[in-house]
Amino acid sequence: MPTTRIGLWFDTQALEAAEYYVAIFPNSEISHVSFWGPENPDRQGTPLVVLFTLDGSEFSAVNGGPDFPFTEAISIEIECADQAELDYYWDALSRGGSEVQCGWLKDRYGLSWQVTPRRLGELMTDPDPARVQRVKEAMFAMVKLDVAALEAAAEAG
Repeated sequence: MPTTRIGLWFDTQALEAAEYYVAIFPNSEISHVSFWGPENPDRQGTPLVVLFTLDGSEFSAVNGGPDFPFTEAISIEIECADQAELDYYWDALSRGGSEVQCGWLKDRYGLSWQVTPRRLGELMTDPDPARVQRVKEAMFAMVKLDVAALEAAAEAG
């Protein structure tokens, strides 16, 4: 089977970002760093590609220059077991970044993350469309998702 890896483009912060992410996620590590050589004298000796794993998901980060900044068109979703886990990842990843809406945030590098509780998927696939609608309305009003408030919205009817 081929290896599937998420590729991230940075200007110069690939190693810094990988170290930041590895410190947040358990069972994570940086596995390889390659460096610019004489083909790019301005960046020679600085990191070019960083390979790392975040709790089983493989990533590569390249320092390719400022041409391609992150946009919301791509995000990484973290499905959390409960509110405590959600709070941990939300606080860690939003530090130095910005909180957006509906469980989305941008980290200090501009990368978008969706920090969602597993319970949201269960509530959004409930066979009762009225319950689903109440959950959606509650979610749309939130920045960081609140599991208890989503459950209360599902039951309020």
